[in-house]
Parts: sequence; structure tokens; C-alpha cells
Amino acid sequence: MTQHTLHGRSDAEVTWFQRRSFLQAAAAWTAMGGAAAAHAQNRSNIVQLVGDALLNGSRLRPEQAIQTGDEITTGPGSSLIFVIGNSSFHVRQNSTLSVERGASLNLVSVLRLINGAVISVWGSGSNRRIITPTLTAGIRGTGVYTEVFADQGDRSYFCNCYGTVDMSAGRDRVTSRSDYHQAFWGEVQAKEGRLLTPAKAINHTDEELEFLAQLVNQQTAWQRMGKKGVKDGKGYMEDKPGQMHPAAVSSGT
Repeated sequence: MTQHTLHGRSDAEVTWFQRRSFLQAAAAWTAMGGAAAAHAQNRSNIVQLVGDALLNGSRLRPEQAIQTGDEITTGPGSSLIFVIGNSSFHVRQNSTLSVERGASLNLVSVLRLINGAVISVWGSGSNRRIITPTLTAGIRGTGVYTEVFADQGDRSYFCNCYGTVDMSAGRDRVTSRSDYHQAFWGEVQAKEGRLLTPAKAINHTDEELEFLAQLVNQQTAWQRMGKKGVKDGKGYMEDKPGQMHPAAVSSGT
């Protein structure tokens, strides 16, 4: 397994893809035709639910379907993996988020993370955002990890694991183009005049993104390229002299 740095998370939370229960659930999801079949047959789009979670304030059952417009809360020791349209999501324990409706019932326009953490893989599309208390990410086709640190005043962490993302926090604006994990902090208070600052790659692994991509018939950038870069948070496949994190060289308008 690829290296991973933990910050307030347990190793078990980032190695969920190794569990037999998930491998069986993922195999069953694929064998039954994936998201398209689930939608056509009016079946649940939940790949796996571990522990307790709430859907719009009521206890979530594995046979239910999660739709755009819903709010999800996971409890201690819980996790939830589901698919909407061409996007897949893994919600970690103690998290609250909403998935807002786009042009249709099966298109997410906004993922609003209130607390906790979520890993997500998004198929191609436009006009979609991830919003946390301190940053906004305009996403296209990409894989990302997002976390809100309540113990740091809702300071937010965002990693553009691959793809193109338009990042903003306050007046700061950065376009993130990443092949291999480009990470940001959305600060509560400005640091050296910036609310969007560079971060390291923390609390998620390559394999998590690979399994989520597989659920929606996709591949990560490193799978397509057949190689991996330096997981330092800068986002580059090759470490070259002079390469800087975009949040270190860009400022607000």
C-alpha cells in the first residue's frame, strides 16, 4: 500500500478497502450492473454502510437510496460508500454533509461538507462545487479528499488528488492542476495575507481513490499514466527544481 500520513485519523479509517466486507460489497455492486442498473431498477445506490448513519435525520437503512437534496450524518466508527450518477463518495465517521441537486435527480451540483471528511471521485461535468466552512472548490472530472477540522475552528483541508479544480477562499483564487495530490488549507484566519495555503497530503491513500474510481468505471491519473509521483502535496508527477505549490505563488485579486 502507498504511504500515507495521518493527522487525527486512525489507520483503520484509511485501509477500509482492504476489508473483506468491502471487497464483497464492491464485487456485488459491479456484478449487479453498478449505478446505471441501480437507477434503472430503482435499487439502493449504497455500496456499503458500516455502523449507524442518518439520512435527513432518520436512521439510514442499507436498502434505501440516497438522492440529491439529502443530508447525511455518520456516527462514531461508521462509514458510508455510495454512488450518485457518475460520482462516488466515501463518508468517514462523525461527518455531516449534504448533496444538492443539479440539472437532474442524479447530478450533484454541490457537496456541502459541514464537518468530518469525505473522499469523492467525480465523472466529467461542469458547474459543480464542494463547499466547506472556509473554502470552495469548483470541480470537473477529478478525485478529491475533503476534511473539516472542528478542533481548529472549522479549518478545512482539500486535496486535489488528480484533475483540475478552481479553488477559492475569501479573495484568494487558485486553479489547481494536479496529477498526484495537490493539497490546500482553507484557513480560518489569514496567514501572511492568504486564506488559501499549501498543505501536505494527509489522511487518504491512493488505493482509496482507485477503488472509488472503479465503482464508476474510471481510473485515476496515476493509473492511466502508469506511474506515481512524490506525495508531498504539490501535485506533480515529477519533482523538478523550482516547482512551487500554486497557493504559495498566487494571491487574491
